[in-house]
Amino acid sequence: MAGKAFDLSGKVAIVTGANTGIGQGIAVALAEAGADIAIVTRSDASDTANKITALGRRAHIIIADLSSIEPCQRIVDETLDTFGRLDILVNNAGIIRRDDALDFSEEDWDAVVDTNLKVLFFLCQAAGRHMVEQKSGSIINIASMLTFQGGIRVPSYTASKSGVGGLTKLLANEWASHGVNVNAIAPGYIATNNTAALQADETRNRQIMERIPAGRWGDPEDIGGAAVFLASDAARYVQGHILAVDGGWLAR
Repeated sequence: MAGKAFDLSGKVAIVTGANTGIGQGIAVALAEAGADIAIVTRSDASDTANKITALGRRAHIIIADLSSIEPCQRIVDETLDTFGRLDILVNNAGIIRRDDALDFSEEDWDAVVDTNLKVLFFLCQAAGRHMVEQKSGSIINIASMLTFQGGIRVPSYTASKSGVGGLTKLLANEWASHGVNVNAIAPGYIATNNTAALQADETRNRQIMERIPAGRWGDPEDIGGAAVFLASDAARYVQGHILAVDGGWLAR
């Protein structure tokens, strides 16, 4: 019974930013659980597609620039045209810009908030219209430790990820009665190419490791397992939740 609850066979997922790192880990994990995957990316995602097809699942790459809302409806339409259905949306794509709050530019503010929050909402909206009509679906937004904490030198990123947490709850409030689950995952420090510089910095790496009760950096597969749970029937009564997958970072 437990295994069946986590089974995603026959389902179709859209995963944004799935060419590497956390997005790839999520896409592959969903495929391992039985889902076919629409990979949304600005760059080459053949590695992710090959990993999915090696599992016997179908993969379709959608090239889209998520710095504006222009491709949102097209992504949903192309997924439906290709696979004939849509059951899961994972909003993973995001960017970050760093500078002191006193010097932070409007350009960097708009770029981050547009990608991480505005486009995320309108992709939720495009997918949500379909899911509400079919009375089923799961949306998983990727939040952050900075959904809970302030951080430093990343004002637009902190604002956007705080917004992702609030928006996740709002959408759950509106769509739960229509059979659509909306939740979020807040990753901790995950070992990917995006964090390679931090891992290589001996002092910073030691400081990070000292703060993580689990005593290690997370792997993309750790986030993938959480995504499978939230996308599955095992989480059918989980709504508006922000699941921290952080090795205990927030508990310290």
